[in-house]
Amino acid sequence: MPKDRKFYLLLIAVSVVLVAEVFSLTGHHLPMPWAPIVFAAFVLGVGHEVLRKGVKALFQLRFSSINLLMVIAVVGAFYLGEYSEAAVVITLYVLGEKLEDIGIERSKSALDTLVSSIPRLVVVKGVEGPVRIDQVAVGSIILVRPGEMIPLDGVVVEGRSAVDEATITGEPLPQDKSVDDKVYGGTLNKLGALEVRTTRTNSDTTLTRIVQLTYQAQANRSRTQRFIERFARVYTPCVLVVAVLLVVVPVLFLGKPFDPWFEQAITILVIACPCALVISTPVAIYSAIGNAGGRGAVVKGGLFLEALATVRAVGLDKTRTITFGRPVVEDVTALGDTTRVELLSCAAGAEALSEHPLAQCIVDRARAEGFEPHRVTGFSSTMGRGITAQCTVCDHDHILIGSLDHVGAQRTVRSDAQAEVDRLRAQGKTVVVVSFGQELGGVIGIADAIKPDSARAVAGLQAIGVEAVMLTGDNQQAAAHVAKQVGIAAVHGGLLPEDKAACIRELQRTKGPVAFVGDGVNDAPALATADVGIAMGALGSDTAVETAGVALMNDDLRMVPWLIRLARATLARIRINTVLAVGVKFLFLLLAFLGMSHLVLAIAADVGVTLLVILTSLRLMRWDGTA
Repeated sequence: MPKDRKFYLLLIAVSVVLVAEVFSLTGHHLPMPWAPIVFAAFVLGVGHEVLRKGVKALFQLRFSSINLLMVIAVVGAFYLGEYSEAAVVITLYVLGEKLEDIGIERSKSALDTLVSSIPRLVVVKGVEGPVRIDQVAVGSIILVRPGEMIPLDGVVVEGRSAVDEATITGEPLPQDKSVDDKVYGGTLNKLGALEVRTTRTNSDTTLTRIVQLTYQAQANRSRTQRFIERFARVYTPCVLVVAVLLVVVPVLFLGKPFDPWFEQAITILVIACPCALVISTPVAIYSAIGNAGGRGAVVKGGLFLEALATVRAVGLDKTRTITFGRPVVEDVTALGDTTRVELLSCAAGAEALSEHPLAQCIVDRARAEGFEPHRVTGFSSTMGRGITAQCTVCDHDHILIGSLDHVGAQRTVRSDAQAEVDRLRAQGKTVVVVSFGQELGGVIGIADAIKPDSARAVAGLQAIGVEAVMLTGDNQQAAAHVAKQVGIAAVHGGLLPEDKAACIRELQRTKGPVAFVGDGVNDAPALATADVGIAMGALGSDTAVETAGVALMNDDLRMVPWLIRLARATLARIRINTVLAVGVKFLFLLLAFLGMSHLVLAIAADVGVTLLVILTSLRLMRWDGTA
């Protein structure tokens, strides 16, 4: 029977037993002997699974079983002749279990839905008919039409389109894709047709990795979650003992009648079922993890989410974390009679023939300003020093490009050129000097570009009382310049991987729990040492994903303060849920000891609290930081 039908039938059962209970309370009862037969059939029909598990636990002497409590409660109610109440107890308990299942399923269903939406058959170029996705080899060219889900990770070899990558990165806006751009399985091709060369098999796609990490998260339970589970195992047998004493002491030692105190004992057993308490943590954890996953952050379990909530300092790598990790031209200074057009066009023309890592960024800057690289001849390169060439467009017959030391050994260095070089070096930038003939034509400053959101991310950390510390292998001067631009006061440069780990340990000693954000293999020791390792740009780093407790698939540093706030909100919700669940139980336990409790009211209150805990926890799935 489909799950939704079972739930609807359960709701009908709840309506029936509540009506029966109202009639019972008003003095209207089913005639004997029909009442025990009808209600027994009803109880078996609704709660047969619970009763089966309870009886099994009794034979196995597992007195920690909650189902055993239900069996005792139902049998006790029948003994007392409270047939309608027995039906109410078992029905509401089954409803509570169902609500618990729905809460957890809902918090974990997004990935299941996504995985099921990926096409099982793929169109492979050069192959007749569709091919099963698990049979597509790496390097195959697959065809993806507009409106279709991209089935596998790969690189675009033909076509242009906009791709919705929200399932992977959490980015709400479609991303433009053209030749040589990466695409990921599980993302939606919105506009144009694409031909994609696959780079991963079906079992190794980025989406598959995310799903695996998310399911593994269930094993990494938080300390709170583990404590509550251990507590429940001890708590249930203790309740059984208390219930027995509640009958024995008044009846044997105080001369009280058996039935009223037996009813109170049964009530205690019903109240004692720690449904709301047990569910208070996992639904909140799963909801928060699901929310983070929808925004491009894979949290590997409640253990790491709980640790995030306690973080007092965050260590940040520089390259590819705060910065893009690729050189860009930030400063262009023309000297003497040289114009900016001449400087960039001639330099770009010569650098276009160079294989130096910095050459392409000069070409890119020229084209970004609308200057096409000039055609050059006589190109010559001296490894590690510089290049020479002749421009065929302008009058500059001898171009020399390189470091100041290299160019200065062959040309006269003007004071204004020296001052500009010193200024750029003070900012930690790489300086390229361009000369035309015997004259210095200009100075170009190159640096690793800072991501536009890095400053906001650091400000976000500071706003929630978390200190940001830069830990980088880059030189101290360059690190300090970048740190100043994004608002970081504490900077440690020139660090080896083991030095970063040592800095993390020192921060843990002086500040408390520490998170570290890094991007690759060299950051693995620090990621492992930190209380929470956060892998930045995890789409391209298997090592980072494996080592870290959190993987940012969207390369967005602003997610770090957001995750910390989400973790804090989750722990606050768990605390409220726990207090609520325990508070209601103690209230009814007190009423039971005073002989003032009622079976139906107790179970209704317990189910109500369970429902409230689930609904408030599920709100974390849509938490956006505004509440």
